[in-house]
Amino acid sequence: MPAEQISELRKGNRLALSRILSQIEAASPAGERALEELFPYTGQAHKIGITGPPGSGKSTLVNALARNLRDLPEKPKVAIIAVDPTSPFSGGAILGDRVRMLDLQGDKGIFIRSMASRGTLGGLAAQTEMLSQAFDAAGYQYIIIETVGAGQSEVDIVNLAHTTIVVDVPGMGDDIQSIKAGILEIADVLVVNKADHLGADQSVKHLQTMIAMGYRALRYAAGKHMLHETITQKHEEETPTQAWIPPVLKTIASDRKGIQELVDVILKHGAYLKETGLWAEKAQSAITETLRKLIISKLYTQWRQSVPEDALQDIIQQVSQRKCHPHQAIEQLLAYNKTTSN
Repeated sequence: MPAEQISELRKGNRLALSRILSQIEAASPAGERALEELFPYTGQAHKIGITGPPGSGKSTLVNALARNLRDLPEKPKVAIIAVDPTSPFSGGAILGDRVRMLDLQGDKGIFIRSMASRGTLGGLAAQTEMLSQAFDAAGYQYIIIETVGAGQSEVDIVNLAHTTIVVDVPGMGDDIQSIKAGILEIADVLVVNKADHLGADQSVKHLQTMIAMGYRALRYAAGKHMLHETITQKHEEETPTQAWIPPVLKTIASDRKGIQELVDVILKHGAYLKETGLWAEKAQSAITETLRKLIISKLYTQWRQSVPEDALQDIIQQVSQRKCHPHQAIEQLLAYNKTTSN
């Protein structure tokens, strides 16, 4: 990656940023080198995760949220990473979020990047974290990450975002969804969007009741969870401090109603994380998860290169014919890697 392209990205050149993002998403050697050079400049942006079921209006909410963030006195730069689902057959994606955010594209302080999930579970694409690093190094103060919208399995966002917003709408089975040990537990903020629909107040009250009952797991670094209402700072005196209780807000994103209240809560949550030291813990958790994924990817690549194709197919046939259990097959396949290493 040419040094001048990195320099141009740091100066705010959108074309240079776009080219580097493409290299990163393609996981090319140039993209890896760019990430290495940009990494010292990261760690400043406030990452905001938006997740929730399909039809909850996430893209419309992101659109309105980006506009209100840009309206803040300091006029911060806002990046949007919109992850769209990928077809398991063709591998293609519609990438429709960019179409739904056309009114933002005239603002040079907003950069929208759509990307395909490419079959990755958890609501994010494999390179989402890497793209966020590039935006961070390019001076974007807020990075909004919109997940696929697949439902209860979308919890990966909590490992990446500082503030996780779970969006729901009235009439989508809130009474059942909020009781499940699923994505509602990862929320730092709960939003009932399309609040002009029938049942919005009931949805808000039910969610507030569930939070008051303590059915809440705050997930921090190293996968720790807390079910009580206070946390303890890592000081010698073990000073207790009030935990963050997820607020439940009503919005009508299409009309930008309730969006400023949402922005105020996001800013308040960011200040809370920094005051309690949880900002650093979340950053460490994100790095830990990134390293875990990179190790898995690298080890798999090395293993696959060590196994002859005919040997792999032979073992697959043995398993298919029930002559060999998958556990035994794994031992045989891993033996190739050990032999190569020796």
